Amino acid sequence: MAEELYFIKTNPNIAKINLYNKLSREEENILSSLEPDAKINLEVIKDKVKDSMEELTREELLQIFQWFCKAYPTDHEEAKTQLFIHGIDLFYEIPVTDHAENFLRLLSSYEKLSKQDMNYMVDAQNFNQFLIYGIFLTEILSREQGHENILSDYLKPDHPSLYLLAENQFNSNDFDGKIIPPLQHYFSDLYDLTKFYKGPIIKLENQ
Repeated sequence: MAEELYFIKTNPNIAKINLYNKLSREEENILSSLEPDAKINLEVIKDKVKDSMEELTREELLQIFQWFCKAYPTDHEEAKTQLFIHGIDLFYEIPVTDHAENFLRLLSSYEKLSKQDMNYMVDAQNFNQFLIYGIFLTEILSREQGHENILSDYLKPDHPSLYLLAENQFNSNDFDGKIIPPLQHYFSDLYDLTKFYKGPIIKLENQ
């Protein structure tokens, strides 16, 4: 089933104050959004946020994320603004289409090829390597259709091993050419938004 993909940067120092205070102030409201044992779950979430929100599990962060979205069901931009104010920077998203599914499929194949486990929270440098691989792979596929990618040509001299990995993957698999233009766009956008970032990148999937 297709999922929406959210890409998030965190600001633990802001969350330690703003998010913690909001969770404490609106406790009754958020309790209704949590799973059974909500009170226990909320106390665990608050303790982690007070220490560092980067300690939150995927499920805990998703619960907070969904709570903000429910608070602004008709105003996605306001939900993003409120998340940002509370230390959660939703900087990119891939909508609920086959694009999200195909992005995850390429991520899964990269994990196997690189022998890396790209968990929901990943170091920016490792995520950046995956994005460069994705740029190369989609460029190789697009080139077969007569298109070129200037960004790929720019990155190639500095990342020969990643380009070789993408070439080998291309030669060993028969990919659907229809997925290439949109995925190429996502990889390039994400690369531009994260290439100088040093913190963790969170990949949140929401069905």
